[in-house]
Amino acid sequence: MSSTAARKNRPTRAPAPPLPPFESLDRTHRDVLAILERFDQLLDRVEREGSDEETRRTATEIIDFFNGHARQHHLAEEATVFPALLESGDAELVQHVQRLRQDHGWLEEDWIEIEPQLDAIAHGYVTVDLVMLRHALPVYAELYREHIALEESLIYPEARRRLGLPAADSGSAPAA
Repeated sequence: MSSTAARKNRPTRAPAPPLPPFESLDRTHRDVLAILERFDQLLDRVEREGSDEETRRTATEIIDFFNGHARQHHLAEEATVFPALLESGDAELVQHVQRLRQDHGWLEEDWIEIEPQLDAIAHGYVTVDLVMLRHALPVYAELYREHIALEESLIYPEARRRLGLPAADSGSAPAA
């Protein structure tokens, strides 16, 4: 379409319903696991070949994901999933939710340590501490996997039950 051509107005239609929050949260878990795999592959590539346009782009995408979408995901859980469970009166459930909240803090601490090194890759700097990243990434990834497993196996199903929502499709839960 030419930039000078007038564009016809589109017909008004009802807005699409919002994506159910648990569907979005579940999808983010799958995205986290995929991004962590890409991160590991990125480190392999940087070790083998050094920095190039692809490694810089991938590092930037990983940074953007964890600085944006992952943080927003944690905030959404804290605001929409955890409160009712914390008020449930079920001591074991409350303990699990408190663990997940603690995980959010630890994931943030780990990210604050990792991100500057990943940023160096994104900008093509040669002074990247790959040894540090090789040590930190498995710790970060394992915490995320355990965190997601607890949410998917216990917390989300219980939150869905308490909210009167149908159980998740068993084929959509991510592998931990």
